[in-house]
Amino acid sequence: MPTSPLQIEILTLFEDNYVYLLFEPGTGTSGVVDPGAAEPVLARLTELGRGLDWILLTHHHADHSGGIPVLRRETGARVVLSKKDVGRVPAIDMAVDVEVGEGDRLAFGDVSFEVLDVPGHTRGHVAFWFPGEEAVFVGDTLFVLGCGRLFEGTPEEMWRSLSKLAALPPATRVYCGHEYTLANARFALAVDPDNPRLRERTAHYEALRAEGRPTVPTTVATELETNPFLRPHDPAIRRALGLEGASDVAVFAELRRRKDGFRG
Repeated sequence: MPTSPLQIEILTLFEDNYVYLLFEPGTGTSGVVDPGAAEPVLARLTELGRGLDWILLTHHHADHSGGIPVLRRETGARVVLSKKDVGRVPAIDMAVDVEVGEGDRLAFGDVSFEVLDVPGHTRGHVAFWFPGEEAVFVGDTLFVLGCGRLFEGTPEEMWRSLSKLAALPPATRVYCGHEYTLANARFALAVDPDNPRLRERTAHYEALRAEGRPTVPTTVATELETNPFLRPHDPAIRRALGLEGASDVAVFAELRRRKDGFRG
């Protein structure tokens, strides 16, 4: 279990977005990941009696970045974003904000996080890995039982990004950008119907959603067992797709193509 005191709170936004409030009590440092709108974040900070020091942005899409102008104005928080997204997000002031890339490590109070380049969904997508806290914030690259659409990247890029996340320690908690789990589960069961662990997790997620509870965080270990997009090497998935002799990238690309058109 993590030994760090970092606190993580989940806020829901729009129909299915997740925003994450972070608080490091040793120094009082606070942050937010992917604030698509400012008002719910400001309201919760007011309830908690906290300010805001950092905004961590995984990618430029408006449902993840739309709250930045107001949050910067109201709190003075600094934005951490990919250097590839500079110029794609409103209200960024590189005189005070921080542009980052693969391997950069930043302090967050008494803890620290590492930046992982994970393009595919967008060309500038990054993830924020807190190794001491066993937590990673992945935006729209990896979902519970799924992965993001390829809006700006190639299957090869996305597969490399997913492989990078899959190589994190198995106990790492994965915080993704949307509640897509039940739809992802339906597709996963269509291509991997004989996976008992997948059936078990699907029942668990259905129970959580019936209670109005989020299915995040998941863990790297759970996704390696159940997420078809991390398992293109699996013989059962290859047989289901009729791609027994194909490369992992080709199998992944076919999974993503089929998911894009899936209506199950």
